[in-house]
Amino acid sequence: MGKLQSLVKDTAIYGLSSIIGRFLNYLLVPLYTAKMSVESGNYGVVTNIYAWTAILLVLLTFGFETTFFRFASKENADVKKVFSMSMQVIGALCGVFLLAVFMFLPGISELLGYAANPEFIGMMAVVVALDALQAIPFGLLRYQKRPIKFAALKLLFIGMNITMNLIAFVALPWLSEEYPDTFARFYNPHNQAFYVFFINLLCTSSITFFFIPELRMFRFTADKALLKSMLGYSWPLLLLGVAGILNLNADKIIYTWLVPGKQGIVDLSIYGASVKVAAVMAMLMQAFRYAYEPFVFGNSKEKNSKELYAKAMKYFIVIAMLAFLAVMFYMDILKYIISPDYWEGLKVVPIVMAAEIFMGIYFNLSFWYKLNDETYWGAIFSFLGCAVLFAVNIIFVPRYGYMACAWASFAGYFTAMTLSYFVGQKRNKMNYDIKSIFTYTALFAILYTLSAVNPVENNILRMACNTVLLVIFVAYFIKKDLPLKNIPVIGKFFR
Repeated sequence: MGKLQSLVKDTAIYGLSSIIGRFLNYLLVPLYTAKMSVESGNYGVVTNIYAWTAILLVLLTFGFETTFFRFASKENADVKKVFSMSMQVIGALCGVFLLAVFMFLPGISELLGYAANPEFIGMMAVVVALDALQAIPFGLLRYQKRPIKFAALKLLFIGMNITMNLIAFVALPWLSEEYPDTFARFYNPHNQAFYVFFINLLCTSSITFFFIPELRMFRFTADKALLKSMLGYSWPLLLLGVAGILNLNADKIIYTWLVPGKQGIVDLSIYGASVKVAAVMAMLMQAFRYAYEPFVFGNSKEKNSKELYAKAMKYFIVIAMLAFLAVMFYMDILKYIISPDYWEGLKVVPIVMAAEIFMGIYFNLSFWYKLNDETYWGAIFSFLGCAVLFAVNIIFVPRYGYMACAWASFAGYFTAMTLSYFVGQKRNKMNYDIKSIFTYTALFAILYTLSAVNPVENNILRMACNTVLLVIFVAYFIKKDLPLKNIPVIGKFFR
């Protein structure tokens, strides 16, 4: 029981720090969209370059955060040696990466469309290298069961980031207007993306200093056998990670190539901001993932484990549908998260959220091959889904713009989810409650359609109608699968 309580406590701390961090970062979206006009394309630049850094981070970490856990947890493992070897591999990759970037910075910047601003590429190259290096010390903190420092550093980064963004986008513009002789040279309203990247560089660099105690464990290690074993374990994880991150970011990377010029970067600004409104679903996925992974592995040897996983799948789908309806039913309020100039892109939100639901179901389904040590299936499904995503983008973006990006994500995750389900049912059959899931899906579709065709134009009355529809869904859920009398504390009021 003590170990279980420790696991729950640590999971809560890791999960809350991540979710709170994502939520606080979410609050920067109104600031960016208010200060960066659509026409400037600055938010599109931020969206595009951050998509590149996400993929580069996966490549540079090379799956070694998980690899470190695996080898450090082995019986009689020399944790210092495993830590040192991990740091050597990541350090070498980051060193070669930075050398190549700065040797060919003008050419890389021109290739990516930023010939006039190579400093953007240079700054974010350093950021992604530091993030990759920090992954191993963060992994060490988790291995040593030190969630407090882990969470504190994550939240410290967010706090510094938000504070400096407020200074750059609120205080500096005001000071440059009130005291132009002193502050005008520090603020350029036409190059706001620079401040986003520069602040990220400062914050990431600062966090590195807090790892000095952990880095003292490092010793140069020349153990070829250990290196070979660790690389052999990590490369399948790398492939799986690359496929997953491409599914999330490929559209934002290739969009400016498919729609070149000013129009492409303006479209990407609108799309990138609108997708943020769907971040509620992404935060739900993150919370579920932190809770579900220990649940699955902790119950994998139980006799009724498959029944538990099947129930968890149904509850996940119901909660995801509830989140979808809540976001769409109250869009008249939530749309103010972004500036009105970006509202034309809100039509992508339901498509992107549906894609997020497919991704969550795919994550649920993925445990059949993880528990069977057949992780190569995950790479196959993810790459096939990614291929569909690329194909839809390449074929339809030039004609339909960023709407094609949303449908490409939908199609890509639907493909991966469907393949994982049918292959999984053949290799490790699971008795999912398909009938009940179908009933919930039908109710969900009916309620969403009723809201969509509601002729009421008054925002308050329309949201009141939507609230009634949402209550119907919740009431059915409670009556069918969540009897209140069985819930601790609350239940005594319904007996």
